[in-house]
Amino acid sequence: MSFNELTIESALKGLKNKQFSSVELAKNYNERIKKSQSNCFITTTEEVALKQAEQSDKKIASGQGGLLEGVPIAVKDLFCTKGVRTTAASKILGNFIPQYESTVSANLFKSGAVMVGKTNLDEFAMGSANITSAYGNVLSPWKSTKHPKKKLVPGGSSGGSAAAVAEDLALGSLGTDTGGSIRQPAAFCGITGIKPTYGRCSRWGTVAFASSLDQAGVFAKNVKDSALLLQAISGYDEKDSTSVNLEVPNWFANINSNLKGKKIGIPKEYNVDGIPEEIKKIWEKGAEFLKAAGAEIIEVSLPHTKYALPVYYTVAPAECSSNLARYDGVRYGHRTSEKTNSLDEMYEKTRAEGFGDEVKRRIMIGTYVLSAGYYEAYYVKAQKIRTLIAQDFATAFEKVDAILTPTAPSAAFEIGANEDDPVKMYLNDIFTIPASLAGLPGIAVPAGLNDEGLPLGLQIITKPWDEQTCFNVAKAIEDQAGYKLPSF
Repeated sequence: MSFNELTIESALKGLKNKQFSSVELAKNYNERIKKSQSNCFITTTEEVALKQAEQSDKKIASGQGGLLEGVPIAVKDLFCTKGVRTTAASKILGNFIPQYESTVSANLFKSGAVMVGKTNLDEFAMGSANITSAYGNVLSPWKSTKHPKKKLVPGGSSGGSAAAVAEDLALGSLGTDTGGSIRQPAAFCGITGIKPTYGRCSRWGTVAFASSLDQAGVFAKNVKDSALLLQAISGYDEKDSTSVNLEVPNWFANINSNLKGKKIGIPKEYNVDGIPEEIKKIWEKGAEFLKAAGAEIIEVSLPHTKYALPVYYTVAPAECSSNLARYDGVRYGHRTSEKTNSLDEMYEKTRAEGFGDEVKRRIMIGTYVLSAGYYEAYYVKAQKIRTLIAQDFATAFEKVDAILTPTAPSAAFEIGANEDDPVKMYLNDIFTIPASLAGLPGIAVPAGLNDEGLPLGLQIITKPWDEQTCFNVAKAIEDQAGYKLPSF
């Protein structure tokens, strides 16, 4: 087997059977990253990877290997990594080197994973196309068969993490999902991506965007790999007040694609006006796949879905304006080199230079909805509707085991296509935001290709802490679809 055909599962078997070493694997991925033109990485960690790989080979030889021992993984540049630059794709954190490790990346390294680099993202995770990074756009490895010269977005904000796995620059990657930032790029790049239940993974040491929504998750080439990777990073953390003290199940071992007796809900409200025909068709095909796996398909109602987008774009910017107030040029990060006459002027110039347009836009929106006279009218009302959205899901899950929806309203689009219209860009998250507002687990799985040869994904949402059903239903779609990620 060549290295570019490996999955996490097969790599672990190959390492165990001495078919290759972890060092050989790390060297292979280091070389692939050097040759790539997709701008997936902000920082590569060749020396770190080789050092970790040497340690993994020793552990494997002594029979002490962890869950992901020796497997090359990419880390979104939103997770603080001790001694390795962490930028959040922003100029304001361009020189920041943390002296501590995020809990999620620490868990990853405890499991034996090898870090090949820090991946590119939309600045502070704010975006749906990976075009707002201070370090340049990420390019999708996919090409339209009808328009092969077009450069396509990988989705966002975790576009670098998604594209790295699709292009086989790593066997898996870490991402974060606030309103769809794992699921949407997974769909655009033709891979699997899961956002677990809010509280399943620690947020400690992860650069914050919107604290009540941000959740770590993973990308992988298939469903089983994503289960293994999520197992490695999940778990209770006393340093994070939103972390829930629950045992992490063995999702990988318990995956079962036989859905006999399971009920799958199709929310009628997701069939929005103007949904492209190709999205409708793949959604219908997904329902057929699940029927073939033994499931019963039932229509459900999520009546407050139509308010999800405005609720999200009230709550998330409000939290972002608060979280990003810490970037003031005083303690760490960028500080203006211009001469200033007061502390306030230094703050203003530093933040004007350090933040990009999209981040400034969201800070301004958030500051407005939290301001005196508007707090009750916007932010409080949005939180009330958020509760109603969560209640809609709870009611639906009294009847069904999982909900099937499209992941995104289109396949990957051309870079620059929606840049001049922020609202149109925000609509990319229309199908993923409701689950985020309710704190529910959601997985995106590729289900086929459109008429331009680009991947289309389906989303499975389940009740809190039931990631196992997410994996099981996604595996049923994966088995039925017969989709295979091409080599790029």
